[in-house]
Amino acid sequence: MLKKHYTIGCCGIDCALCPRYYTKSDSKCPGCGGPEFSEKHPSCAILNCCFKKHKLEVCSLCEDFPCDKYKDKDKIEKDSFVTHKKIHQNFDFIKKNGLEAFISVQKIRAELLTLMLEKYNDNKSKSFFCKAVALLSLESINHISEYLENNKDINTKQLKIILNELANSDEVDLK
Repeated sequence: MLKKHYTIGCCGIDCALCPRYYTKSDSKCPGCGGPEFSEKHPSCAILNCCFKKHKLEVCSLCEDFPCDKYKDKDKIEKDSFVTHKKIHQNFDFIKKNGLEAFISVQKIRAELLTLMLEKYNDNKSKSFFCKAVALLSLESINHISEYLENNKDINTKQLKIILNELANSDEVDLK
């Protein structure tokens, strides 16, 4: 059984912004509850509870949210897995605006990431681009999308400089 929105993790991450989602090797992650997910992550307690037991796409839609899995915000936000850093913000957005609105916003992020990976990836920038698109504000995402549309001749180094400047103004650490 596949989730309807398997690029949106039950745990609030956006799989479509994760480097492992774009990996071309056997370690490629198919997204939460996506094709072959159980082979990659056979014992995901969050997926089992949220999707299989409660038939929900994300935990924040559960009447028991936040449960014990999400009580320690500091531990989650200090996780080295970058997409975890915004799960509480993602959950808050979903609770306030709904899952479809969240998916619309994340689609903007994923489209920008796809463009950057296709045009600017020098085989060592994928993680940086994923981190930038996952953590920058929507205003910064829209700014860089517009900039790339109007400046098709910039190179990877220039793009990284611009992304770091946007990160500084958003008070986001891309290192």
